[in-house]
Amino acid sequence: MLLESFFKLKEHGTDVKTEVIAGFTTFLTMAYIIIVNPSILSLTGMDFNAVFVATCLAAALGTAIMGLVANYPIALAPGMGLNAYFTFSVVKGMGVPWQAALGAVFISGIVFLAVSLFKVREAIVNAIPKSLKFAISAGVGLFLAIIALKNAGVVVAHPATLVTLGNLHDPKVLLAILGFFIIVALEYRRVHGSIIIGVLAVTVLSIVLGLSHFEGVFAPVPSMAPTFMHMDLEGAMTAGLLGVIFVFFFVDLFDTTGTLVGVSHRAGLLDKDGKLPRLKRALMADSVAITAGAVMGTSSTTAYIESAAGTAVGGRTGLTAVVVALLFLACLWLSPLAKTVPAYATAPALCYVAVLMTRGLAEIDWDDLTESAPAVMTAVVMPFTFSIADGIAFGFISYAVIKTLAGRFADLKPAVVVIAALWVVKLAMFH
Repeated sequence: MLLESFFKLKEHGTDVKTEVIAGFTTFLTMAYIIIVNPSILSLTGMDFNAVFVATCLAAALGTAIMGLVANYPIALAPGMGLNAYFTFSVVKGMGVPWQAALGAVFISGIVFLAVSLFKVREAIVNAIPKSLKFAISAGVGLFLAIIALKNAGVVVAHPATLVTLGNLHDPKVLLAILGFFIIVALEYRRVHGSIIIGVLAVTVLSIVLGLSHFEGVFAPVPSMAPTFMHMDLEGAMTAGLLGVIFVFFFVDLFDTTGTLVGVSHRAGLLDKDGKLPRLKRALMADSVAITAGAVMGTSSTTAYIESAAGTAVGGRTGLTAVVVALLFLACLWLSPLAKTVPAYATAPALCYVAVLMTRGLAEIDWDDLTESAPAVMTAVVMPFTFSIADGIAFGFISYAVIKTLAGRFADLKPAVVVIAALWVVKLAMFH
């Protein structure tokens, strides 16, 4: 049988039926991205429908390569956190045109490809302190949380206290809160597709209450022309955007590596030394998806931890990923449904992803102040400055300075000192 020989199903203790079920399971847990990603990126002025198509195609391409080339049951799609950084920090915060921001994503993908080919990835990942790795993940989660609370109307601006509680008499705010409760309750009960169920439940209630309008379900595939090949590489190469390229690369590097190892560990796919076979192929899938996604018109693509849902029901090979890719392609005809979903309906999804990402704080060594203090700085600066880049900068700088002043300079690896110094220069000259 072709599928058996190509994906080595028996060798991995699985069969076609199991892999197909696993593919559907993974897809249901991450399908929210086809709604959430266009809703976030369209705030930059990008065309919603074009971003919708780019999201589906980038996810399908990256996931298909992961399945066909690397033979892993891991799905890829535009990353949560990176799309928020693209929109709120780079375009809205720094005033960078979205075309230049797409150029930065494209370049970061090329850099990612280079470090994957020349095995620089291991050196970079191993040089970064564990506490900062966990803190960056948690900080991105907190960043997503404040964006979600803002979109839901739970948190609003205040001239005296900067932020305050929103209007809890507003039905939109109450629906967003209800959506979060639904997602968490369903997830606790291990209901597959809990996130998309929560988002759609809020959307249906919103339509019933007359707060939003039903746009339909099916339509011809929209044009990608408004975003296709619109990345501005020359604009992305200015000195002020070098830090942006670094953040796209840096966050995706840890996100993808951590997800690949985490999901593979749970699925029993690591070798006897605890390493991931065919890692280079897996990283190639991600880097190709990032560059192709930028060409089509979406922010960075990354491996999704939701892939663990598929491996939990038996997915062990790339056939699972191929099924997910085909389902993303099928979604191309669902653009009206995506436009029906209001921002306050996607906010609960962001909040839930924030919960998952913030758990990294538990892994920090709280008994060592030289580790915990820089980690906290990293995590809290991100939401309070509305910038992932500033959080990473404060984390590395504080780590290097605190270790030095505490007489623990021997703990610092050269890469950390170099990165901290580069951030000092960047903040001094381009902030």
